[in-house]
Amino acid sequence: MKALPVVSLIVVLSLVLAACSPAASTSEPTQAIPMTGSTATMQPAQAPTAEPTAAPTEAPQTIVDIAAADGRFTTLVAAVQAAGLAETLQGEGPFTVFAPTDDAFAALPEGTVEDLLEDPEGNLKNILLYHVVPGKVMAADVASLTSAETALGQELQVRVEGDQVFINDAQVILTDIEASNGVIHVIDSVLLPAEEGAMETEAAPSAMPADIVDTAVADGRFTTLVAAVQAAGLVETLKGEGPFTVFAPTDEAFAKLPAGTLDTLLQDPEGDLKNILLYHVVPGKVMAADVVELSSAETALGEEVTIEVRDGNVFINEAQVIITDIETSNGVIHVIDSVLLPPQ
Repeated sequence: MKALPVVSLIVVLSLVLAACSPAASTSEPTQAIPMTGSTATMQPAQAPTAEPTAAPTEAPQTIVDIAAADGRFTTLVAAVQAAGLAETLQGEGPFTVFAPTDDAFAALPEGTVEDLLEDPEGNLKNILLYHVVPGKVMAADVASLTSAETALGQELQVRVEGDQVFINDAQVILTDIEASNGVIHVIDSVLLPAEEGAMETEAAPSAMPADIVDTAVADGRFTTLVAAVQAAGLVETLKGEGPFTVFAPTDEAFAKLPAGTLDTLLQDPEGDLKNILLYHVVPGKVMAADVVELSSAETALGEEVTIEVRDGNVFINEAQVIITDIETSNGVIHVIDSVLLPPQ
């Protein structure tokens, strides 16, 4: 068989080539391949570690920049720009700004903002400066004050009730928004300076404040309550000598009632509606400091409300008192967040 020498030659050549190949090195140990579950994963070789570089940091924003970017202060920012105060509040400062939200401006009587924007260098500018305190005053420091002088030259009253802080009658709802040139504290109402003529829709300061009904009408947060009082024929009573203490539900409080409830009540103004309103009135003038000392109070309906302090907050039945001591010529108003319903 002539094919045999050829096959033999191929076998010989293969053996020669194998002998000439370099032997596998045994000087370095073979690296084990770690196993995760049933899948083998090869660990990559570690490249030299580069020196860490500092991440670029953004420059802190000014009070105006933060307010403009936030989205809750569009009316305030527009007012600041109209009054020519944007450059001031972007300056070195530092400033402390008590910033009303858009909802706070919306609670002003209808047409007020438009009227102010027509007089940007007068009433509008005064009101805005009344929201600014020179210096950077953080929340912990605000709570230790009783007053603070504003950039308008008038003082704000600072009041702490439990864990709530009030600037005049505006509640501080968010604190310590730090800016490059100061700090912002958010408030739920627009602050109005006492200077006569500072706001045409507000009565000039006088020795005798408005009565309970007129105060509620001017406030803007009690349109439903005022309509109910009028429908129930209680206006003359609550404009009387008194004194009265009224736990006043806001429009938002009435809106929380089940759908159709208010319409039903307004159809029976001399019955259930009147009873509910009288359940919000306590004869006599009971200031906040006295309210917290009570466990109950008898209302003008003849039924009692319960009073309880929980974690520094005051509750009338299950309604939380959110603003206190709005004094009037014939009593005092305390604002609550729910409508009080008398026992059946």
